[in-house]
Amino acid sequence: MTTLVPDPTAARPTTAAGRRKPIRLVDTSLRDGNQSLWGATGLTTGMVEAVGPLLDQVGYEAIDFTSSTNLSMGVKWHNENPWERISRMRAVMPNTPLSAITTGMRFMSWEKASETVMRMALRLMAHHGLRRLQIAEPMNDVESLLRVAQWAKEEGIEQIVAAVTFTESPVHTDESYSRNIKAYTASSYVDSVYVKDPGGLLTVERTRQLIPGVRDAAGEKTLELHSHCTTGAASHLYLVAAELGVDVLHTGLGPLSNGTAQPGLENLVGNLDALGIPVQADRDAAAAAADILYSIAKSQNLPAGAPTEYDLSFHVHQVPGGMMGTLKRQLGELRMLEQLPAVIEETGRVRADLGYPIMVTPFSQFVGSQALMNVLAAQSGQERYSRIPDEVVRFVLGHFGTPEGEIAPEVLEKVSALPRARELDKKVPEPTLAELHEEYARRFGRQLPEEELLLRMVLPQDQVDSMLAAGPAPRWSPAGTTRRSAPVTTITEFIRAAHELPRWKYLAVNRGTERVELRRNTTGGTE
Repeated sequence: MTTLVPDPTAARPTTAAGRRKPIRLVDTSLRDGNQSLWGATGLTTGMVEAVGPLLDQVGYEAIDFTSSTNLSMGVKWHNENPWERISRMRAVMPNTPLSAITTGMRFMSWEKASETVMRMALRLMAHHGLRRLQIAEPMNDVESLLRVAQWAKEEGIEQIVAAVTFTESPVHTDESYSRNIKAYTASSYVDSVYVKDPGGLLTVERTRQLIPGVRDAAGEKTLELHSHCTTGAASHLYLVAAELGVDVLHTGLGPLSNGTAQPGLENLVGNLDALGIPVQADRDAAAAAADILYSIAKSQNLPAGAPTEYDLSFHVHQVPGGMMGTLKRQLGELRMLEQLPAVIEETGRVRADLGYPIMVTPFSQFVGSQALMNVLAAQSGQERYSRIPDEVVRFVLGHFGTPEGEIAPEVLEKVSALPRARELDKKVPEPTLAELHEEYARRFGRQLPEEELLLRMVLPQDQVDSMLAAGPAPRWSPAGTTRRSAPVTTITEFIRAAHELPRWKYLAVNRGTERVELRRNTTGGTE
């Protein structure tokens, strides 16, 4: 059921009949919630497929379903085919648009993608069932965003949502945000616009300053808001934004909300009720979907997002929610989690040095990587920027555009002195699609379908090989994950399939003269 709570006195846009429009919601649990809280590794194809039918009943404007990071992590961590994941989710969610987010000229790889690669990625996403694309150009470059919007429309994406990415710096102004929104609104390739606040930097006061101008600039087009609970302010400012005329709010659900992710639907709709603001959502379906997500979290020993204390420190370093989750995971893998405060502090310094890039993918990762290297350098008695990753070199060389602030002279000097900078600054001709097919056909001795071709261009070959060998992704249920439907014919496939069986302690299989025995120890490993 769709719940509407009428209140004729509230200041909200009206329909032609004088009836107030309800707030609409975009669910972010499966993409941004997963990335912000679980490092983009917590959900499998079977898991999202299990919750999909219930999400389809909620009445969401769209599902913020995937990104190139999300898709690549599925390949790396779960040996899962990203195109299969989209297709299977589309099959169980016929009514609600599945959405992808892109930062523009990039797909999976940190390197800037060619038009051929971007068009291929957009075409494949549309072919497998994505209907909506959110474009958050990392430098708020209008021309670049509109170029990608045009390609997306031409390749079959139905709805384009253009973002202005909010940040705080001495060089970013409300006037520039409104100017960009006007340019997007005027484009025939853009259907909706939104304010994307990846760092959770908006406050109630800042929202009251920003949204009226953006609302006016958007005109009749739908205006959406996407923020994070990182600083503890998002749940409140969402209510203010609703009062000021924002049409769509991006929310999480159950364990994949709050923390560094988006405000939870459950609390938000209650607060909107209290204000007399109607909201379009089937709450029973949302509650049932949240139950499945909690079951998934419990089965994987993954923490649920929790409400966040108000924290102004994020206004200094501006590390976004998704990056915070990834940074914690990476430091944990390096057994350096105790260095997180030092890396975060250094992040703020590096951002200023690089001309205040907006802390959104891929720039937030560039800044974070450089900050980590600077911290490691200090520990070994070396200078800051004694090591500079290729991505930062390319950024300083202008391969990703021009930042709105000035890059520190000492950084420019260090980069210009690097032999690597001269190598990276050489222009490489962009091959055509036909040339790419020909090159990879020679390499693999067969013609590759576009789905495989694109993955082999942007991912390590061993990851793609493992994904293809794994076969279809297993289904998931609260009782346990079922086995992949592909037959088990090799020792490697047997071991992989065994790991997918629930609660086993000992397995032994004889095949001819071969015998395989597996014992699961008390810590969950295998021997």
